[in-house]
Amino acid sequence: MEKIVTRMGDGSRIEMSAAEIQQELEAGAVDAAERAGVPPLTDDEIKYLLDLYRCKDRVVGVEQGKECCLTYDNMTSKIERAHIPVSKIQQLLLFERALGADTLELTHIDYSFKQCKHVVQYEKPNMEQAVLQTIAPIFYGSMPNLGLYSVPDGPVVNPADLLPMGKIDEAQQAYEQMAEYAIKDMVYVGSELYEKAGADGINFDTTAASGDAEFYAALKAVEILHDKYPAMGIEMGMSGEFILGMHAEIEYDGVRLAGLYPHDQLKLAQKAGVTIFGPAINIATNESLPWNLARSIVFTKACSEASEIPVHANLGMGVGGVPLTLTPPLDALSRASKAHVELCRLDGL
Repeated sequence: MEKIVTRMGDGSRIEMSAAEIQQELEAGAVDAAERAGVPPLTDDEIKYLLDLYRCKDRVVGVEQGKECCLTYDNMTSKIERAHIPVSKIQQLLLFERALGADTLELTHIDYSFKQCKHVVQYEKPNMEQAVLQTIAPIFYGSMPNLGLYSVPDGPVVNPADLLPMGKIDEAQQAYEQMAEYAIKDMVYVGSELYEKAGADGINFDTTAASGDAEFYAALKAVEILHDKYPAMGIEMGMSGEFILGMHAEIEYDGVRLAGLYPHDQLKLAQKAGVTIFGPAINIATNESLPWNLARSIVFTKACSEASEIPVHANLGMGVGGVPLTLTPPLDALSRASKAHVELCRLDGL
């Protein structure tokens, strides 16, 4: 019997038969379709994914003519992880001129808008110099990170302390106060880097990690920035496939945010003024990669089909059918990338 080497969601290598992989692909696709209320994969798409896993090449790639753009997050900390002491601008030059990056992103090491607000005056000269020395579009990126606005890190009482006490209304009000603080910081940082330092755009990374109130804050910040600067590029990368209902009742444009899946997240982001949307589909580490990848394809394909703006799916450690490991293995990463680009007709990754 043919044995195919693949992996689990945590990156560990396993062997499965072709029949077992097909069963996993079908199960993962059905799981996503039922959750999001979207169509599952077709028989041809299941066969495509099965052939992808049966391919014995360690690394695979898209067909000629199906190449796509790549956008990056937290770029100026990647090389620091390898303990190579070079400046932010030198790192961007390495990504552009040595690694062939399509886009660049400048950011602060503490990757949150609240923290970036305090050092924005130091970030502006970095951005000005980076723009002068590079050709690729440059974003300034950070995370909304709503949790930083509650005690002990911020001025608002922590909703996590109120909810166990049954103070639901007070907890919701706290989330709304945190959102207002976050909106101001995101608009301020975005305005300073775009208007005064020449950034090509702003990247809202890992959006909605703190749930529906954070998604609301990011959408409102995007709306304000888009109205101020219609030509600004605005990328929004999500934190997961499902908006957690931490507030549970907060709405944007009449739509309750709790419980939204990627294709509905995209519609609101698009309406707010986002120009590149990045759905993020979480990995289940105790399930196989075929199960995870098929599931991710269903969510992402529905998102792409509903979109009028470029979709750059998040494919990194722990999302998009890529194992939850700090350095994703190439066999898994390349298969997930190829499948997303060719089946979901993505504009980028």
